[in-house]
Amino acid sequence: MLLSGGVDSTVCAALLKKALREDQILALHVDNGFLRKNESEAVEASLVRLGLKIRVVRAAQDFFCGTTNLPIDPSNPSKLSPSKQLAFVTDPEEKRKIIGDVFMHVAQIVIDKLDLVTSNVILGQGTLRPDLIESASHLASSSADTIKTHHNDSDIVRSLRRAGRVVEPLKDFHKDEVRQLGRELGLPSEVVDRHPFPGPGLAIRIICAQEPYMESDFGETQVLLRLIVEFTTILQKGHALINRVENICTTEERRILREISGKQSLRSTLLPIRSVGVQGDKRSYSYVAAISSEGPPEWDDLVFLAKLIPKVCHSVNRVCYLFGGLVKEPIIDITPTLLTPQVVMTLRQCDYLVHQVLADSGYGRRISQMPVVLIPIHFERGQLDRMPSCKRSVVIRPFITNDFMTGVPGVPGKDFPVEVAQMMVQQVEKVQGISKVLYDLTSKPPGTTEWE
Repeated sequence: MLLSGGVDSTVCAALLKKALREDQILALHVDNGFLRKNESEAVEASLVRLGLKIRVVRAAQDFFCGTTNLPIDPSNPSKLSPSKQLAFVTDPEEKRKIIGDVFMHVAQIVIDKLDLVTSNVILGQGTLRPDLIESASHLASSSADTIKTHHNDSDIVRSLRRAGRVVEPLKDFHKDEVRQLGRELGLPSEVVDRHPFPGPGLAIRIICAQEPYMESDFGETQVLLRLIVEFTTILQKGHALINRVENICTTEERRILREISGKQSLRSTLLPIRSVGVQGDKRSYSYVAAISSEGPPEWDDLVFLAKLIPKVCHSVNRVCYLFGGLVKEPIIDITPTLLTPQVVMTLRQCDYLVHQVLADSGYGRRISQMPVVLIPIHFERGQLDRMPSCKRSVVIRPFITNDFMTGVPGVPGKDFPVEVAQMMVQQVEKVQGISKVLYDLTSKPPGTTEWE
């Protein structure tokens, strides 16, 4: 049984503990090098308190250097070639597949060291129905589009399923149902109500890239964003593309746009990176838009813009507020970013600080999950500056949902005090190498909970 310490794997382990003898369960917690600060120690302590004998495997180097076999041609999935090592991979799907397969390889090493017969070992997983749906598993749907490959539904896991060597007692359940099951099993609230954390960990909360993502529609999308955010000013001056916005928006939406853009100066910035989303029941891999303001953020206005922008700009699937005043310079390059220990360490510290603020505030139960994401964007640089892009920025993503299939952003001033968000920003800004802090205001859909 592979245990992350989250509610899904812990509930699964509790069920197996009731059904099997102690000597029939091998509980493994794998430290893949992408866990949160002090995560392994906390997981081990909490699982021991539940009476589970757990074996902790430190395998960070195995994951950083891990590889897998990937299809050369999507139309011929049986023809494979080795991937790069994980530390050199930028594609989010490749990252997920490598991590999922390395988990299986690490488990096999443990099985071999214990002289167990592989054919007599069955893999236990806390897989939920949303995991299978987003991975387009045939167990959930015969026609679904892959949104993202979950580490517990990799090709190796699927082959084990076909061989009848996987047990997944929660595969027909959603998160809220699993939490209720955990309560009925007598698990403590610190486990049952814990925020989910993805199996691949911080590796999929670091947007890796070697060059900016700027397709042929980048310039036009920049213009459409500006027309929306500065709607009143553009209406007065006139613009050839203003009809694109007016034709898509309803009369009420146009009225609200005029009202919002007339309150204070706002600026839009199209970021040359991509995030994973879901639009029209299919995966999208699209631009991220950022909005900055001259004065304090009007959160209700920003939530409205975050809903409207993907409706008008179909190549944008995520909208964030950018703290720190108006950003007037466009972003046309990035800070080259890969999964190095130093980059992971930076995000780990930012993640720790943000979650510490939320925990201290007492509002943690209001938020279902709060990914903290590192993006390769260095703001505060003029186009004529000779300074290279060397810093990165952090996105805070408070998310509220019942089933994790759909959801809305947690909004400061509504779901928790504005002061809590401000404190999160202040803490992250102290971390060396951080340029700016952003706040993700995207619902699901069009954005997924995670950025990758």
